[in-house]
Amino acid sequence: MTGTHTPQTESAKYAWAEGLTVFAAVTLMLAGVLGIFRGIMGIAQDDVFVTTRNYVFQFDLTGWGWTHLILGALAVIVSLGLFQGATWARVAGVAIAGLIIIANFLSLPYYPIWSVVMIAFSGFVIWALCVARGDRSGGGWERRA
Repeated sequence: MTGTHTPQTESAKYAWAEGLTVFAAVTLMLAGVLGIFRGIMGIAQDDVFVTTRNYVFQFDLTGWGWTHLILGALAVIVSLGLFQGATWARVAGVAIAGLIIIANFLSLPYYPIWSVVMIAFSGFVIWALCVARGDRSGGGWERRA
């Protein structure tokens, strides 16, 4: 018996890769929209955030708001590119998710539970974008004949 790949195996691999990319796009979109809302809350100086003393990374709450707002907007734009299957969006998605992890780590004392949730979301995005692979000859996700 030879070890050739059948069209059914290729189809299953394509569906798995496409499913992970859609998962990453939806999760990144969700993280981006929630980041936008969190940024607006920080800019508005909402009482939702805890103010802590003696934290190594002390920043102004308004500055954190702008940081989360900008990262959230970029995440939404990149997730739209992921829905299109753009290669640039896969690379940018990993980069934006990494920046979201860093921003949420630095803002742990201000909103701890939500920061951990956002770190987990972004970790799943990075995992999904790095694991899924498609045929790059056409610049996107194309089924091989």
